[in-house]
Amino acid sequence: MVGLSVFLLIGIIAILAVFFYFVPFLLWISARVSGVRISLIQLFLMRIRKVPPQVIVRAMIEAHKAGLKTITRDELEAHYLAGGHVERVVHALVSASKANIDLGFQMATAIDLAGRDVFEAVQMSVNPKVIDTPPVTAVAKDGIQLIAKARVTVRANIRQLVGGAGEDTILARVGEGIVSSIGSSESHKQVLENPDSISKLVLKKGLDSGTAFEILSIDIADIDIGKNIGATLQMDQAQADKNIAQAKAEERRAMAIALEQEMKAKAQEARAKVIEAEAEVPRAMAEAFRSGNLGIMDYYKMKNVEADTAMRESIAKPSSKPEK
Repeated sequence: MVGLSVFLLIGIIAILAVFFYFVPFLLWISARVSGVRISLIQLFLMRIRKVPPQVIVRAMIEAHKAGLKTITRDELEAHYLAGGHVERVVHALVSASKANIDLGFQMATAIDLAGRDVFEAVQMSVNPKVIDTPPVTAVAKDGIQLIAKARVTVRANIRQLVGGAGEDTILARVGEGIVSSIGSSESHKQVLENPDSISKLVLKKGLDSGTAFEILSIDIADIDIGKNIGATLQMDQAQADKNIAQAKAEERRAMAIALEQEMKAKAQEARAKVIEAEAEVPRAMAEAFRSGNLGIMDYYKMKNVEADTAMRESIAKPSSKPEK
């Protein structure tokens, strides 16, 4: 008998738990006390549609207490089912209403579904954000490299949050403007003397067009002097010219060596022809002896002439030995 009573008690508790899960009676009382009109049937249907009633009811209570009477339960449910953040949207709408920012429910839900934090965007509209740019390297016309860092103060542009570019685009455009401004300066000294000229020139370009932000100011936080790029380029160019000249000189030397070798080959060829011609002389003399055109006395006379000529040449040559 006792076991049956315990079993019935557990069954009643389970039934009540299931009932209060699908019919959140306490949540309905909280909504009624806060002035939000919603029926138990609607809360039950939320459970059937797998929409958490706590999220929707808390959002409706917050909107009602903030004076946002136009937000309906169906709109909140539709936004939740679409994958949006209901509480974040309601927080953003309440903050925008208190700050007199024109932000409707449709715009807020569109921004939220686009993947942006609409509540953070409203906060940024009230309290602008400061973005520090990475070091930007640029070279003035005198060849001196400058490294600049800037701080960009931006405010969220609610109308451009859907489809507008983000912080990366702002940083890229500001960096491009800094490079352009320094590159157009005649001397790096002008930039160091008037760094605000960079800010003024960059702001005139309207870098925030098409982005989700409005640029309020661009302040140059730091400028450092880098390398002398002009001198480095001139040194590199001089070294390149030197290498080219050396290559051309080496080419001319190689051509001269080749020509010298060619002339030596031609001399050897001519010497070989002379030797070949000299080899024909004994044959011609022998033929002359056989034919009777040359006698023995003629041959002796010729040898005497050659001996006299050799003697005169040896006498005419200066002595290589030093005189004592």
